[in-house]
Amino acid sequence: MNESARIPAAYRSAPERSPKGVQGGSYVAEVDADQAVVFLIGMRVNRWRRVRAWWPVFVAMPKMLAELEKRPGSGLLGARSFWSGRVFLAVQYWTSMEALGAYARDPELAHQPAWAAFNRAVAGSGDVGIFHETYEVPRSGIETLYGNMPPTGLGLAHSTVERSRGRRNRAQDGLGQQDPAYVEAS
Repeated sequence: MNESARIPAAYRSAPERSPKGVQGGSYVAEVDADQAVVFLIGMRVNRWRRVRAWWPVFVAMPKMLAELEKRPGSGLLGARSFWSGRVFLAVQYWTSMEALGAYARDPELAHQPAWAAFNRAVAGSGDVGIFHETYEVPRSGIETLYGNMPPTGLGLAHSTVERSRGRRNRAQDGLGQQDPAYVEAS
């Protein structure tokens, strides 16, 4: 029996019933590199009334992302922005730590001047906070699952394949995940 012709039972009717743009069914990311680089970068507005302090920080990230979109081969594979209360976050996926570092250090591009301006004008005030976290994850340590979603996250940055029995990795085993019941795909 062909394992790729089997799908998790709960998603049996999803491919035919999902809205346009949604991958109906159960998918996993197909990371086509030895690793994935995930970069979280964000800001927190500590004093809403100090708009002159936090506004330049707030508008800097969309400018940087637009700049990177215009530079094929920059190393940025994809990005998505989120907002929760006082915190604004961009989740980014990069080809490598070297590509991310090269962008951050290039004085001809938007990041380095924005960083210098933040340090000169705002860092000492406490009006706005900034953060970033960088994760370099080996392919064997990645666990993804997308159920009835448009391409998202690592699946958007790389690609997706249908989830099938046997497509497990160390991360799934470490989480103690059980395979669902599978049925024949129609």
